[in-house]
Amino acid sequence: MSRQMRSASSSRKPPEPSDDHAPIADWMKTAMPALQPILEHLDGQIRKTLPGAKYALKWKKAYYGLPDRGWVIEVVAYDVSVNIVFFAGAKFDPPPPQGEGSRYVKLRSLEEAQAPELQDWIGQARKHDGWRWE
Repeated sequence: MSRQMRSASSSRKPPEPSDDHAPIADWMKTAMPALQPILEHLDGQIRKTLPGAKYALKWKKAYYGLPDRGWVIEVVAYDVSVNIVFFAGAKFDPPPPQGEGSRYVKLRSLEEAQAPELQDWIGQARKHDGWRWE
């Protein structure tokens, strides 16, 4: 199996995994104030659902992964929304609505972040290989 699920032409190297969550916590504080509750909720749900997770912050994106799966979730804060990317989302049942191989959801409110299907997708992320760092 290839080192990463990204396209073969991708020259980006995956972030280095760490046990330190502090860089992500600091990054969330720099997001637009309206997005911070969304980020905090997602972060809490991901950390609760992925015990033993590894963390990284690279390219102004938060990465959550598992040692045996690689990076399974990426969170990106823009000016008016937060995207949660599931690297193996195309394999989910049902898959998240946007993207192709890596599927994502665009969130504009805390209510959207609290949707039951989002929690289900976070749970499904731990069952599939993501962007491998090994």
